Amino acid sequence: MMTLRLITLFCTLVSVLSCTISPKQVTQVQQYEAYLLPDNNPDLKTTAAELAFWKAKHQKHPEQFPYVAKIASCYNHLFGITGDIDCLKLAETYYMQAVEMTHYTNSGYLKSLASNYISQHKFKAALALLKKAETIGDHLEGTQKMLFDVHLELGNYDLAKTYLDTFSDDSDFDYLIRVAKWSDHRGQLDVAIKYLEKARDKAEFANNKSEKQWIYTNLADFYGHHGNIEASYQHFLKALELNPNDAYAKKGIAWIVYSHEKNPKEALRIIESISKNYHDPDYYLLQAEIAEFKGDDKLKDAFLNTYKIAVDNNNYGDMYNKYNALLYAENKAESAKALKIAHREINNRPTPQSYDLLAWTYFNQGDYKDALQVVETHIDGKTFEPEVLFHAAKIYKACGALKKVNVLKKELQESTFELGPLMAQKIENI
Repeated sequence: MMTLRLITLFCTLVSVLSCTISPKQVTQVQQYEAYLLPDNNPDLKTTAAELAFWKAKHQKHPEQFPYVAKIASCYNHLFGITGDIDCLKLAETYYMQAVEMTHYTNSGYLKSLASNYISQHKFKAALALLKKAETIGDHLEGTQKMLFDVHLELGNYDLAKTYLDTFSDDSDFDYLIRVAKWSDHRGQLDVAIKYLEKARDKAEFANNKSEKQWIYTNLADFYGHHGNIEASYQHFLKALELNPNDAYAKKGIAWIVYSHEKNPKEALRIIESISKNYHDPDYYLLQAEIAEFKGDDKLKDAFLNTYKIAVDNNNYGDMYNKYNALLYAENKAESAKALKIAHREINNRPTPQSYDLLAWTYFNQGDYKDALQVVETHIDGKTFEPEVLFHAAKIYKACGALKKVNVLKKELQESTFELGPLMAQKIENI
């Protein structure tokens, strides 16, 4: 009897302590503070100067299509530096001119325009251009790599795998990062990380700055999803050492501060510093989420309104369909908008993630039967994305499929860092 009481007391203490012990501090302000200070951004100055140079050349010789392509490339780079959507659209305009001036026979220009379309989520248009480039046949492996990317985005998984197999080479950085992406798509996170680590080692051995920049931020994301927060943080710092203006790396640190360390004030400070030089409506949504976590509904609504104003720009096209659909779906007064966007996104790319928008809209409208049919037909067993699985769990619960709910809940409890503390609370209440 005494033993039973001691066990009960021990379990109670463990439960209390688990609720009160703060998560391990991973970040250190002094390590990233310098990256938050105002910066002249030499890359921005260099690219602006290059743009002016090529514009002057083009003005004197408008028939020179290489000058047009150079201008497009500069605008594309400016978009990467600033997040300014107008730069991305200007890049599209000039790339299209280069493609037309060469009568769709230059595979390099076709692929550059396709890459621009991918950034705009115009995946079908990108695919059409890449097929033309594939027919031309020069620099074919580069084309095949992009075809893998686009088919994966479009949900053409068999075709994506076919292209992946055509350039299989464990000594190739581009192959390693793509097979990692494929492994992640299949729910094999451990395998994906191993491939990314191989790619990192190759980039470091070659001392290729652009490859290192890419791999550090992507590997940081994957480490975070795997629960290795320390490694995630260190790789974001590595990216910032290479490029102090890497907005994505700073956002990654802000997420660690918010999701792991539960420090919303500091997370908001970091994001605010990024927003001064890089413009991305995503940040307003993240700020709104953090404000909600703080319990500041007024601030949350202010950020959401700012987001809506920001994306009310035709230049964004379909880039924010997912976020808009999810916002509208959870607002009964705007659920019709969510339904329209969901169908549009399914038409754009019929992936499990797109069908999730439809299922979640049906669920929030109270149409549980329709929501369940979408989940069973287009989502169940076809994706491992935590947010989609959370929606599926809610739908299964509403339909009484509790065994399914319990299985998904266990999976979701392993993804709380990726989903954030607000979602973590909702998972426990499923």
